[in-house]
Amino acid sequence: MRTSRAGLAVAVSVLVAATAPAAATTPDPLAPYLTQQVAWGSCPFKGRKAQCARITVPRDWSAPAAGKDLRVAISRAAATGERRGAILVNPGGPGGQGTSLAGALAGLEPAVNEHYDFVGMDPRGTGQEGGDDEGFVCRVPLGRLPAEDDLDARDRSAASIALHQRTPRAVAEACQSDALAPFVTTWQTAHDMDLIRALLGDEKLNYLGYSYGTWLGAKYASLFPEHAGRVVLDSSVNFEGRLQAAFEAFPKIDQRQFDHVYAPWLARRFPDQLGKTVAEVKKNWERVRGYFRDQGVSPDVFDHVFVGNGSTKQWLVGALILTKGLTALDGTPPPSAADLDRVARTAFGRPAAQLTAADVAPPEPDYADVGGTRLAVACGDQPVRAATWYKLLSDLQGPAYPLFGWAYGLSEPCGFWSDLPRHPLPRLSPEAAKNVLVVQGEFDPQTGYEQAEAAARAAGVPMVSVADSPFHGQYAVSGNSCVDGLVSGYFLGGARPAATICPGVPLPGEKQVYPVPGPAGDETVARPLEPAPRDALSSTRQRLQDRISAINHAD
Repeated sequence: MRTSRAGLAVAVSVLVAATAPAAATTPDPLAPYLTQQVAWGSCPFKGRKAQCARITVPRDWSAPAAGKDLRVAISRAAATGERRGAILVNPGGPGGQGTSLAGALAGLEPAVNEHYDFVGMDPRGTGQEGGDDEGFVCRVPLGRLPAEDDLDARDRSAASIALHQRTPRAVAEACQSDALAPFVTTWQTAHDMDLIRALLGDEKLNYLGYSYGTWLGAKYASLFPEHAGRVVLDSSVNFEGRLQAAFEAFPKIDQRQFDHVYAPWLARRFPDQLGKTVAEVKKNWERVRGYFRDQGVSPDVFDHVFVGNGSTKQWLVGALILTKGLTALDGTPPPSAADLDRVARTAFGRPAAQLTAADVAPPEPDYADVGGTRLAVACGDQPVRAATWYKLLSDLQGPAYPLFGWAYGLSEPCGFWSDLPRHPLPRLSPEAAKNVLVVQGEFDPQTGYEQAEAAARAAGVPMVSVADSPFHGQYAVSGNSCVDGLVSGYFLGGARPAATICPGVPLPGEKQVYPVPGPAGDETVARPLEPAPRDALSSTRQRLQDRISAINHAD
């Protein structure tokens, strides 16, 4: 059903709530946006066949007639059968481009695509995926960055701390000085989303978002409850609390995953190289860390390989680096594992057997150009805390979570962000919450289980937990038939699932699940029968999960 012209104006703009009617001759500032024609055409990226277009949005939805308009790229994998509406998808970030995601999900979930368009978008500030528009980029002067290549956040000297804080300060000041920064926020993007809904001619907009995309989807539903359809929030932040708290939890959730899931997996998969126990693995990890430092790779950069370790590719790259380091140190024969060879060819362009320790040394990050959307949203959505607070957080988290606890608080650019938010972001109303479903992996190292649980509890919405899952992104990408059946059934018109714990699927290279005690528990909610994994190692699913994890990495 198509909305009326007046209805669209009310839905999209916050300006129409004026205290007195406008004069008949006053031009409608929304008319250029609501009446534009969407010119669908080919997409500038490879992948499943989809259509792409670019739409015009105001720079500032609170003053549409002021400032230069922006362009936002969108995509559509049209419904293959009787159309019921659209599902807008977002891979996270902030700053992740999502136009290719629509076609990828349509290919993975054809039953849903039969009745729904999958619609992607490259949010404001991100440019165009596959195109020439690079979006909002912060130009950071190289002279402001530390030249030292041996940064180690475990060094708590005043000189070390000062060096660590130079980069986040320079990045924050470069991004904040750009005139576009105040207009690249969740509040603005949510209004872009409702314009997309209006241009599609739909009364309701259904939604699927991963990671930061859960925050974006929840805030859209909060701002436009009358137009929010079925909303699935996968790998969720606490959308009822502080967005920045999700980043502040990285040290805890990364250490938990490393200690309780990743290190045991390494011991099972590569015992001859890395050790047969978790203690041996962690001891050898420290040895390899020291080895790479001697090779000119800063300890901070080495540590970061294992931070936000939320996909199969990241797990295998970490294993490859560790086994190659020990080969160099001890002459230990490298493992003959097909999955390590595949990731070596993908990540380094060479087979594993031809790699040396120098080849797999992680490169130093280049901070000359930084994507501005990540910072503008993360630091601009809500008031932030000062750099002194983050330094104290580093002091507290370091001893408890040494993998990333020392470094995180010294590397957070939001500590140097001074502008206050321009628009408040509301919480979910009961009207909006009744259609929201949260999905969460138990050991996700990028959005913590406790964050998702707190959001679901505060909003009064059910959560589908995935026991023992250490990866980021569940629906359609993890190969878990329990999750996929529940979420697809909901999109296709079924009742919203009750709180459920889905069993996890085997980890890479394994044929069974090794249960680990964790925050999900197993006594308070119903547990369905364990499903057979649905092509859990599908290369398409794995590549998409790798991409979602990479988009939401703690950079």
